[in-house]
Amino acid sequence: MREALVAAAFELFLERGFEQTTVDDIVSLAGVGRRSFFRYFPAKEDVVFPDHERGLAEMTEFLESGTGEEDPVKHACDAARLVLRMYAEQPSFSVQRYRLTRRVPGLRAYELSVVWRYEHTLAAYLRGRFAGRPDGPLRADVIAAAVVAAHNHALRTWLRSGGESDWVTEVDAAMSFVTTTWSDRPDSVQDGEGPADDVVVLVASRRAPLWRMVQGIESALGDTHRV
Repeated sequence: MREALVAAAFELFLERGFEQTTVDDIVSLAGVGRRSFFRYFPAKEDVVFPDHERGLAEMTEFLESGTGEEDPVKHACDAARLVLRMYAEQPSFSVQRYRLTRRVPGLRAYELSVVWRYEHTLAAYLRGRFAGRPDGPLRADVIAAAVVAAHNHALRTWLRSGGESDWVTEVDAAMSFVTTTWSDRPDSVQDGEGPADDVVVLVASRRAPLWRMVQGIESALGDTHRV
């Protein structure tokens, strides 16, 4: 039902415009009642961003999964990658949403509030990791803002291409810039070094989130490799 509501909403948004579409229009097309809509979405704006609660939860879980020994800047960057992967799972929908939010000021404001929640989550993690430093709170806030800005640069580059560009390359370059600038432990080994014939077999539950599987592969390959 959630997917049916999202599909109906976007069909109407693209046909009539966001402001001209009401919740009643959406539920009528989806064939459900108003109560069903508000069970999934607090407001009409929320149907445009149906995946961000999941994305925020996965980011939080990933940050908390750290051992405390990893480079905090790299760990924050890897957490941000999860958000771009979420967009890349549905490229057509993500591009449609991007084009819609560019035309509707209210949606741009809503999107900024979503971005702030990601930045706040990253900053809270980094404050904990930099708690022993005199500049810890400042460093955490600045790095969190840098991670989000770099991520958004990569995301918008990909979206402006219509989802056709290589998002992995875009986000790798953006996150590398952040770690090179801010990390106390910059990568000293270039990608591609090591045995060329490594084979890794990962066994995971079908219900395991993508980030956990990627984390397992990276752990098997070692810190000098990134999936």
